[in-house]
Amino acid sequence: MDGRLRIVEGLALPDEKIEFELSYYNSSTFWLDIQKILDCFELKREDLGSEDLVRQAVRQMSRRMPTYITLKDVKKRWGKGQEDIFPVAQFEKLWGDMTALPDINCSYLSVPRMRGQQLKEVSELDGWLRDGSAHYISKLCGFEHA
Repeated sequence: MDGRLRIVEGLALPDEKIEFELSYYNSSTFWLDIQKILDCFELKREDLGSEDLVRQAVRQMSRRMPTYITLKDVKKRWGKGQEDIFPVAQFEKLWGDMTALPDINCSYLSVPRMRGQQLKEVSELDGWLRDGSAHYISKLCGFEHA
């Protein structure tokens, strides 16, 4: 994206269907050079003991990144069979958007997509079974597949 390798999360895509057409899947496994991250936040290790300095640095970094607003319904169970559904707005900053910042150097390892997929809906299980991912994971874990 824009000439850089990026992690782009589904929430940042203009249409959720695009996510299923992508060749690679981010399993959110990271390793970081702590000093380089501190440098990006303009912090020193000794600054981490100061809540005010850390708060300022995080806010400064967050101004460089987009904010996503998700509208969804949340179910609240009160007990004794009573529940209510409330509409909520969730404001998020996405970790993957840091890969767009020019002062962050990112590298990636490519592994087979079957190795890990995030399933968020029961309806996604059918595709997971059909594309061979379930069988692949069962073999890795030593599960007997009926």
